[in-house]
Amino acid sequence: MVSDAPKPTRNAFLVEESGAVARATALSKLSLQDVHEIRLLLRGDSVVDWHRLSLRSMEDVRRLLLVNGLDPDRPEDIQRLEDLRAQAVRYVVETLALRIEPELANDVPAMELPLLASGRGRHQRSACTLLKVMHIIYHLDARELRTALSVPDNALFTLVEESVVRMFDALRRAGVPVAEFSWSRKTRASMVTKLLVKRDTSAARLFDRLRFRLVVAQRSDLIPTLHVMLQRFIPFNYVLPGQTVNKIIDTAPLERRVAKGRDVLALSGGEIADTTNEFSASGYQVLNFIADLPVRVDRLLADSEYEGLPGSLVFVLAEFQILDEASAESNEEGESSHVLYKRRQHMRVKERMLREPRPPADKPER
Repeated sequence: MVSDAPKPTRNAFLVEESGAVARATALSKLSLQDVHEIRLLLRGDSVVDWHRLSLRSMEDVRRLLLVNGLDPDRPEDIQRLEDLRAQAVRYVVETLALRIEPELANDVPAMELPLLASGRGRHQRSACTLLKVMHIIYHLDARELRTALSVPDNALFTLVEESVVRMFDALRRAGVPVAEFSWSRKTRASMVTKLLVKRDTSAARLFDRLRFRLVVAQRSDLIPTLHVMLQRFIPFNYVLPGQTVNKIIDTAPLERRVAKGRDVLALSGGEIADTTNEFSASGYQVLNFIADLPVRVDRLLADSEYEGLPGSLVFVLAEFQILDEASAESNEEGESSHVLYKRRQHMRVKERMLREPRPPADKPER
């Protein structure tokens, strides 16, 4: 029997179908939540260290759910939220021996938790705690689903590439100042080189097999463009902590905006981790970060193929490199050029491969 229902589209991201096209917005017009999301990305912080959200309405909650791969208009996804909340309650109560108010554990719709975590009522701290645990369980379930499915990486990469390309075409038409956009997959030779120069040689630590490069017109366009990306398809809560390299965006205006908002609970104020790439020239200017992008597998598979498995999405790691035109031109000059960058990497690999073993400490060289 052939169904008359339309087939699922091959979009990787739910926000792509929401109708509204995000536009670049000046920092002064961003909400406090927007500023915190951008600040987290630029600092390489973890959302688990947050103590408060700054969402203002259910529309903000809908946007957050959509960018995380959950459709608030889909009953199955709302039930998924409820299941995640129930698992989080069990963990907090049984494992951590903390108390969760009965109404928060059972009565309040799970979709309202982000607003409660943004308020200042008596449920704020518990709502925030539950959301952190739900965030982790959601990611773990997606990883488990990924290992159980027979979907090759290439199929997932292609779906993400197609969706991101369509996204940036739409954003360019909407006025986002995209001067250049490209994408690539790391070659086998590049992966071997990267693992040979790293102390950690586990292939599981390769975060940049899928890469996107975006060049905007002016440096002042960088923060507004990041805002659009976070609104459309990059969940701020799944930007990988400690993997951001920011050599191009001054974060001082963001810090002043946070201080002005007096929202001292939102983020820790620790030092930004040093993630400098030792092979990049000192003058190389770029923003580099890694994000885990949620991809609905029900866009690729029949329902029977993941029946009984947790959730209906997997995560695909992608690297994003963002800079302005002037910096892009400067990066291809002198020591900053890609050719010399690769040469420095290859020299390190040769050194590591060919270096003679050092004598034992108790037998000094003669």
